[in-house]
Amino acid sequence: MASGDKQAYSVLASSTLAFTVCFTIWMMFGVIGIPIKTALHLNETEFGLLTAMPVLTGSLIRVPLGIWTDRFGGRIVFFLLMLCTVIPIYLISYATAYWHFLVLGLFVGLAGGSFSVGTPYVARFFKKDRQGLAMGIFGAGNSGAAVNKFIAPALIAAAGWTLVPQVYAVLMLAAALIFWTFSSTDDAHNVKSKASFGAQLKMLKDPAIWRYCQYYSVVFGGYVGLSLWMTKYYVTEYGFDMKSAALLAACFSLPGGVLRAFGGWLSDKHGAHKVTWAVMWVCWVAFFLLSYPQTSFIVKTVTGERAFSLALSPTLFTILLFVVGIAMAVGKASVFKYISDEYTTNIGAASGIVGLAGGLGGFVLPIMFGAIVDLTGVRSSCFMLLYGTVCVSLIWMNFQFRKEHMAKASPTINATLPTGSAT
Repeated sequence: MASGDKQAYSVLASSTLAFTVCFTIWMMFGVIGIPIKTALHLNETEFGLLTAMPVLTGSLIRVPLGIWTDRFGGRIVFFLLMLCTVIPIYLISYATAYWHFLVLGLFVGLAGGSFSVGTPYVARFFKKDRQGLAMGIFGAGNSGAAVNKFIAPALIAAAGWTLVPQVYAVLMLAAALIFWTFSSTDDAHNVKSKASFGAQLKMLKDPAIWRYCQYYSVVFGGYVGLSLWMTKYYVTEYGFDMKSAALLAACFSLPGGVLRAFGGWLSDKHGAHKVTWAVMWVCWVAFFLLSYPQTSFIVKTVTGERAFSLALSPTLFTILLFVVGIAMAVGKASVFKYISDEYTTNIGAASGIVGLAGGLGGFVLPIMFGAIVDLTGVRSSCFMLLYGTVCVSLIWMNFQFRKEHMAKASPTINATLPTGSAT
């Protein structure tokens, strides 16, 4: 193995480990929020806001972090970002009021910005035909959402929820030191341009960026929202205890993170558009089935009234959720394959903008999940909302595909017309 390959793989491994830890901690309110909700007597909307607060700052910080990564290099930005979160994570164990958790959650949320640092940092150590797989492997750190569901319930059972942030603070510090030890710096990867933030953000005028933002708000925003919401969903909808509920919820979070590398490989082989199109259709079907609430009704037949009930069993529900997790893992990688193909010299800024959109989706969705449940009393309404967002993506992709296909076909048609023909 060449020394360049060793360096690239060392960067990939250390970055993936660091991102996994960051994502684990970013998602911790999805589990510790349940006993906090009980202790503070929160309603569904307040619980949704509690779980979503770290996602807000983790999303808003992504654009500047991506630009700083282009300018200063991913290693130093990633390392300092992780160190900045250690103390706020630890202080959560001393919080007693609702606003304490909200404020500290904003600071802890900085860990979620690590994605827009690691993506361009890792990608630039690999050739273009391997960037999709490399970014997919790094993105598998999303499986930290599942790691949180394994670790946090065990810690809560051992000594209460306050032990979780204490252990996570130590874990973050250790991960930062390991990352710094095994990662590398290549000044050639830094963007030499001294353009201002505003100048680099002019890419927002590119319609393609908005498409990718919408796609990513579905596959990543939906993943984050469901990862935060599903443990409580199993508890309230099916009556599982928290430990069992977290393990079942991990059936969604784990493939949704680990299989991102598989999505990167598929995108390298078949192209980002085909893969993303297939992902949206799989989600469309699954969310349609998951949306149907538990229903009981009476039908008048020739022999009298008969009672019927329709409901997804926990087993079928978990299988469908597992399928959605796989689809979202593949979709998260395919969207970033678009970016690595089209924004080669400005991956950091582009990934930051798209990551911001996905993160904001992950912030808004848990709040909307809670608000809709408070308004309707229907727990499966969260899947109804996601079904609608997928419909928007499919319609947008269909019209954009037609537009691009016609644009490519137009020169060919014109070339076949006789000179002087009317058009």
